[in-house]
Amino acid sequence: MLKSAIWVISIYSINVCLSQGILYPQDSETRQVRKIDGIWHFRVSNDSLLGFRQRWYSEPLSKSGSVIPMPVPSSYNDITVEKNIREHVGLVWYERTFYVPDTWRKQAYRVWLRFGSVHYIAQVWVNGQKVMYHEIGHLPFQREITSVLHFGAENRVTVAVDNTLTSSTVPQGYVDKIHTMDGVKTVQRYSFDFFNYAGIHRSVHLYTTPQIYIDDITVETDISGTTGIVYYNVSLGGLQSSNDEISCRVDLLDSDGVSVAHNTVVDNDNGFIGKLDVPDAKLWWPYLVDPNPGYLYKLEVRLSSAQWGLEDVYRLPVGIRTIHWTNVSLLINDKPVYLRGFGRHEDSDIRGKGLDMALVTKDYNLLKWIGANSYRTSHYPYAEEIMDFADEQGIMIIDECPSVDTDKFSPELLKKHKDSLTELIQRDKNRPSVIMWSVANEPRTQYKEADGYFKSIVDHVKSLDNRPITAAIAQGADYENAGKHMDIIGFNRYNGWYTDPGKTEIIQLNVEAEAEQWHKKHNKPVILMEYGADTMIGLHLYPQYIWSEEYQIELLSEHFKAFDNLRKKDFFIGEMIWNFADFKTDQSTTRVGGNRKGIFTRDRQPKSAAYHVRKRYFQLAFEIDNYDLPDDLTKYTASISTIHNNRIEL
Repeated sequence: MLKSAIWVISIYSINVCLSQGILYPQDSETRQVRKIDGIWHFRVSNDSLLGFRQRWYSEPLSKSGSVIPMPVPSSYNDITVEKNIREHVGLVWYERTFYVPDTWRKQAYRVWLRFGSVHYIAQVWVNGQKVMYHEIGHLPFQREITSVLHFGAENRVTVAVDNTLTSSTVPQGYVDKIHTMDGVKTVQRYSFDFFNYAGIHRSVHLYTTPQIYIDDITVETDISGTTGIVYYNVSLGGLQSSNDEISCRVDLLDSDGVSVAHNTVVDNDNGFIGKLDVPDAKLWWPYLVDPNPGYLYKLEVRLSSAQWGLEDVYRLPVGIRTIHWTNVSLLINDKPVYLRGFGRHEDSDIRGKGLDMALVTKDYNLLKWIGANSYRTSHYPYAEEIMDFADEQGIMIIDECPSVDTDKFSPELLKKHKDSLTELIQRDKNRPSVIMWSVANEPRTQYKEADGYFKSIVDHVKSLDNRPITAAIAQGADYENAGKHMDIIGFNRYNGWYTDPGKTEIIQLNVEAEAEQWHKKHNKPVILMEYGADTMIGLHLYPQYIWSEEYQIELLSEHFKAFDNLRKKDFFIGEMIWNFADFKTDQSTTRVGGNRKGIFTRDRQPKSAAYHVRKRYFQLAFEIDNYDLPDDLTKYTASISTIHNNRIEL
């Protein structure tokens, strides 16, 4: 092990990221929220320009041709029985109608339309007027639409969605042509190993704000002894040039709704900056570290004006915690943490990447059952509702942007890559669960261009936020050019699967040697971000053989031996199995109905390895965090008390 001085980086100061906020819609005394989810009209367009030439957005979609029902949120690919819809490349169109009460006009509300995620490019019209364009899936976007609405009457929203991936999209792909009996067909090619689901994947919100409103809130926290410190920055929207004095009262409410700290400040350059001291603060702790993990306060922000009184109210969940890191450790509230978790996907049968709160709840119940304390949002930002669960239940998140398998580095791609990180950080900057930003998964960092590219990416992220930065790197330590720019080294390696399949005896040696090599080269903490084996549930072969449940257990166990040896050397800070659950991929001779590396099946049933992993994760919690083992961790076999004279005495 490389012996060196330990360096420490702390984060607690305020950073103002962006000029416009993307706060999650919420009801309050001054705001109203409606969802316009449900069944929308839907049409596939094989000619990507036809809908624009014929102005489909200018009248009800059914007037220009046939439509079919499509649920929102969902991916459209698996909803029908049509292969051409599942594999469609290019434009599809959505439409639905909604009503806006006239009371919203009378109360002089601003009305906003917000999409949680549309993949990949979205163009939005309301009543025939174009109001939004957004590129990059998995992230929210919104616009005020007050001026184009019909109050007290029916309104129509139309969305054109393009799922085409190119060398300048995030993620990358390319379009190919194949010859069929019906002519030339367009197909999408991509190297990443998950299905390119498309559509309106998350909820669509219609919500109101007052004329003068809270546009954004940035919160960071620190700890001094037993006192929690909350730094806040509140920015306003809708201010006109006037002499009206705006004041802001900020309260920090505990879980019972009692104010434990507050102050009042007067508008200073369209915003408010302040600090709250919280005596005997209850800290945000990860799951299994503390009996009360994921403790959240609420930052209640109330705007008032001398002329009109109460203007706006917004309540933001806040967890008080610190993040530090050294060259050998990651610390939450000055306590070293060891990450034990998974890579995951937003993926389920029929719904694809569509948000499903029943599935979200089930997944978190399984994560807690198995004893995981963390996961990576591989390979894109997950829904805000999913992230809320992480905040509330103390699950640590490595928050990843949509850059995956990048192999062509260009100025245009660099700009979009930075945009995706800007939007991700703007959305998730206040979340206590987010302990790290992942700027890419398996980019081709063996290329020389990756050096300057990722330096620029990391510099950009550091200008926006001060959490540690990582990436999931697939190349070896001596053959890549990005690791030196990261704060924490993450690498993916499939010993016993893609490397020497079936040869589990090589795993322990290889894993230990490579982890040590990464640390020796960069003097930074190291995480194995991905490892695992495809497994068909119900396939049992002994001696162990690839694809069997026995082989998955054997492969994991050999990794566990390596991890335990590495943990003794301090710098190794986490193990993350690939994957939490089976998921859909593009069709391939190496994929039997998708990627089967899950510990759970796609419908969330445990494979044999799930019970094996559960024992390890809880035993680690017992060893590291002194957490009591669950009563059902092992099943009853026999009541054996002593062995006397070579006889078992019961």
